[in-house]
Amino acid sequence: MKIKKIGHCCLVIEIKGKRIMTDPGVFTTKEQEQESNIDLILITHEHADHLSTDSVKKILEKNPKAVIITNNGVGKILKNAGIKYEVLENKTPKDFSGVEIEAHDCKHEEIFQDYGQVFNTAFFVDKTLFYPGDSFYNPKKVVEILALPVAGSWIRVKDAITYTTEIKPQKCFPVHDGMLSFLGDSHEVLNFALSLFNIDFRSFEDKKEEEF
Repeated sequence: MKIKKIGHCCLVIEIKGKRIMTDPGVFTTKEQEQESNIDLILITHEHADHLSTDSVKKILEKNPKAVIITNNGVGKILKNAGIKYEVLENKTPKDFSGVEIEAHDCKHEEIFQDYGQVFNTAFFVDKTLFYPGDSFYNPKKVVEILALPVAGSWIRVKDAITYTTEIKPQKCFPVHDGMLSFLGDSHEVLNFALSLFNIDFRSFEDKKEEEF
């Protein structure tokens, strides 16, 4: 598996000859719109840093065969924008040209009470990569690679570390960190803390792609 981090929560995952994009939001529109040969687009929830319908339309112009996988909450927005999609929910695995995608229903992690607490889908990609979206959802399965949310209005570094040690992945890397760009994407605390638990933390600080 090769993972290209476009930025914030937008990834391009290459596995079994397929290219899967996650959460094309407003932070990374220019870069994500340049990607080609995309087979699947996974959208976890409706917040703008995870979903830009204008950008999705441009991505689909370049990738007309790409299939969007999401939940009913995001689906309503896509439908209003005239964008086709498929709903995958309720821990239901589905094979997409040899790659299994499993959807786990949960809610956006609390910001304050019910503010912004929309429906969120956490995705398991081919039983290998777990991407929880904006949640600390535990799939209670073996996770080889974890896409770990590390910054934002709903995250403390302590919570991110605790979540990772509960999941116990072999490897992890940071997502939801677009707001850290002005700090140079520093992840020193996470790197130090997770090394104590023998978890291989990949920061993407020196390169855009990693082999997992």
